[in-house]
Amino acid sequence: MQSQERTPRRHPAMSAAYDRTAELRALDATFSGVRGLVASGITHLPRIFRLPEAVHGPPEPTVSAGQETAATTVPVIDLSGDRAGVVAAVRSAAAEWGFFQVTGHGVPLESMAAAVDAVRGFHEAPGGEGSDKARLYSREPARAVKYHCNFDLYQSPVANWRDTLYLRMAPDPPRADDLPESCRDALFEYSQQVKNLGRTLFDLLSESLGLKPSYLTDIECNQGQIILCHYYPPCPEPQLAIGTSRHSDSGFLTILLQDQIGGLQILHKDRWVDVTPTPGAFIVNIGDLLQLISNDGFRSVEHRVVAKNAAPRVSIACFFSTHFHPASTRMYGPIKELLSDENLPLYRETLVRDYIKHYYSIGLDAKTAISDFRL
Repeated sequence: MQSQERTPRRHPAMSAAYDRTAELRALDATFSGVRGLVASGITHLPRIFRLPEAVHGPPEPTVSAGQETAATTVPVIDLSGDRAGVVAAVRSAAAEWGFFQVTGHGVPLESMAAAVDAVRGFHEAPGGEGSDKARLYSREPARAVKYHCNFDLYQSPVANWRDTLYLRMAPDPPRADDLPESCRDALFEYSQQVKNLGRTLFDLLSESLGLKPSYLTDIECNQGQIILCHYYPPCPEPQLAIGTSRHSDSGFLTILLQDQIGGLQILHKDRWVDVTPTPGAFIVNIGDLLQLISNDGFRSVEHRVVAKNAAPRVSIACFFSTHFHPASTRMYGPIKELLSDENLPLYRETLVRDYIKHYYSIGLDAKTAISDFRL
């Protein structure tokens, strides 16, 4: 038996008999998520959120805010510019970066600000029994509106430092009273505005591929719309945690609205690049399925959110896909109009639900799902 002097000292958040499942269930039972932990006054990171030492050990190469150059800055595209110039800029950004920011998009700044304020207000309201959070707290896949801490809390190796209000807005929008009264008007308005922007972007992406503007909407790439309203509280030990694990998005296209706190990073040429917040802009990124059907013409890129010990971060991500229709029989593969003797298909066809099922079976852990569909 080891002497008391040789017993290793443990972090305050760790115990000799660590029951991870019990800790996850205890967090779930509060109906208050990560925000509730912070409100309770914790000063150390609970073990369920602690990254493995191999992850938070040697720092990865990073291009931080303030260090960017023209070669390490996510492109910003003014959608109100000359059409040919906008199409060319979208083509270049989607192919080289997989991410770009858009201004001149026509979404009122008031709608954007109201949505961020509504999301912040929901997450910062008290939790516990009788609250909107308790009423909506669920891990049931079929629910159109739900609140939870980490959709994959029981599957992922490490819990992410964030809470989420989940809204399935299309093709079958929820009833008004399914959303909390405090945020329903702002979020219904916002969802319609970003849906219109999505249609514009799909038109531009279609043209960027040399197709008619309606091509991607004709094949239903924008039929489904899910909005995830994320909240990242200040983290007591941010160097040991992650806001969102590195991953690529599974769908066709994502439109993200973030506040001015920052924390989003994308992997570009083997370096993590900060996506510096641009007032009034949306962040747009290509999803795995759009990379697949464009036959690598566009790139779906890994990204993550780092944890910070700063003001709470709010982001609203709108995902366009079709996997919300379990009975759909539409197959998606490389677009035939893009193929030739010099450009052979790189991926096998798939049902969207089969791709999504495989994606979630892997979890948020780098960009691996799409490689399994490569020919």
